[in-house]
Amino acid sequence: MPENVFPTLTDVQMERIAAHGRRRPIATGEVLVNVGDQDVHFFLLLSGAVQIFSVTPSGGEELIVTHHRGQFSGEANMITGRRALARLRVSEAGEVVDLDRSQLMSMIQTDADLSAILMRAFILRRLHLIEGHFGDVIVVGSTHDSGTLRVREFLERNGHPYQYLDLDRDADAQTILDQFHVAVDDVPVLVCRGRTVLRNPSNQKIAECLGFNDAIDREPVRDVIVVGAGPAGLAAAVYAASEGLDVLVLESSTPGGQAATSTKIENYLGFPNGISGEKLMARAYAQAAKFGAQVLVAKGARTLERAGPLFRVGIDGGETVTGRTVIIASGAQYRRLPLSNLSKFEGAGVYYAATPMEGQLCKDEDAIIVGGGNSAGQAAVFLADRAARHVDILVRKDGLAETMSKYLIRRIESHSKIGVKPRTEVVALDGGDHLECVRWRDNRTGAEETRRVRHLFMMTGAAPNTAWLDGSVALNENGFVKTGPELSREQLAAAGWRLRREPFLLETSLPGVFAVGDVRCGNVKRCASAVGEGSIAVSFVHQVLRS
Repeated sequence: MPENVFPTLTDVQMERIAAHGRRRPIATGEVLVNVGDQDVHFFLLLSGAVQIFSVTPSGGEELIVTHHRGQFSGEANMITGRRALARLRVSEAGEVVDLDRSQLMSMIQTDADLSAILMRAFILRRLHLIEGHFGDVIVVGSTHDSGTLRVREFLERNGHPYQYLDLDRDADAQTILDQFHVAVDDVPVLVCRGRTVLRNPSNQKIAECLGFNDAIDREPVRDVIVVGAGPAGLAAAVYAASEGLDVLVLESSTPGGQAATSTKIENYLGFPNGISGEKLMARAYAQAAKFGAQVLVAKGARTLERAGPLFRVGIDGGETVTGRTVIIASGAQYRRLPLSNLSKFEGAGVYYAATPMEGQLCKDEDAIIVGGGNSAGQAAVFLADRAARHVDILVRKDGLAETMSKYLIRRIESHSKIGVKPRTEVVALDGGDHLECVRWRDNRTGAEETRRVRHLFMMTGAAPNTAWLDGSVALNENGFVKTGPELSREQLAAAGWRLRREPFLLETSLPGVFAVGDVRCGNVKRCASAVGEGSIAVSFVHQVLRS
């Protein structure tokens, strides 16, 4: 195991940690943390030994690691406040320094040296848990089932380890179904901590069962509520929280947005060798949590209204949260093609992301990608390099030059397993429980062709996620939020703008409410641009809060 996963601290570093907590003895057999605990403490070993166990659904234990003097407990849940995934039991009596989570967060935010060591260890330990399938969740499902894909994506993009049993491949899958008295028709089935069984659960039900949001208080009035945890929203959260503001982020699904589905981003500043969108967004999420921003997952915004000098945001489940300012970063989603049976195959041959999970599904098979932007190009290269037998890119324009970065076009043109079909669009889908055939039309000639293809990736133009705003701010004709100079005097008058000043650059027609990233009219569809807008919006938030 690499040293930075389970490092041993120096005496000087141990003394600095001891100044933030309290010393106390530990006895052999004492359980310091149990699976599912909400109030999880951080322990630095001064003497003795502590063993870390993963607990199986049957209650058995699997040893992960043993900590000795100078080593410390904890992983990513210490930063996010989520429930414990492992059991900590004393195997040799001794002494520890005990810090509760608030003491730990205070130390991380003020001691740069210790922060670097602890944050790196916490993140790498969570990755170790994920890779080893150490966790409190079993998912039983099928690779041909759209619900199974959704559940697995929700867990993976929330960084939650789980064990997956495929009914089509794993003999143990039926045993689990029998043990918990569920039927094949119930899949996907999620078993939480060996006790609670969820049949085809919604993302909200999964979040509730695993306690993703239990540590977050909905009552306080926040300085800023950020709606959406994509690049723009997370950037806003990082900058606002690091500057001392009380931040709550609302995310309807999982942190990362569409950026998290990019297999490799190669033009993001500071990453010359590229980085996957999932890793970049995971780091951003950890960074926001480090500074104290809180993120409610599977809790999307439903309404926005002014409540005197404050703003009230209604969220999934009928709850409301209140803030002094709001940053709208709800992003956009790929448009759906006008095909009558499209929904039948979504998650069962039709996908809106090309992550390693989808890559496994189309291993040694052909795939089609619809779209000509960078996301489509990144997906094509990833699938052709890792899994697919051949990839066709279908675009309605004459080629890729207008919409895709040059470096991606060159890579596609030189790849023997990728073809580009210009002026071509999908006109029909066919299959049983899974996509089996795709028919496309060459718009230059009108000729149609049917191919036996089981995997179709949709990466077409984006539609803004603004239905929840319901007239509370001014939108353009395509539903994007208008901000700053985009707002006409007539629109401001209709919205009741009574301030003497003009709206700030990223401010909407509602004073104190800002819009950033893909949801904003005139946005530049680049990850770096979204991050920039998120950070800039915070400077205007400060001005509003001071006024």
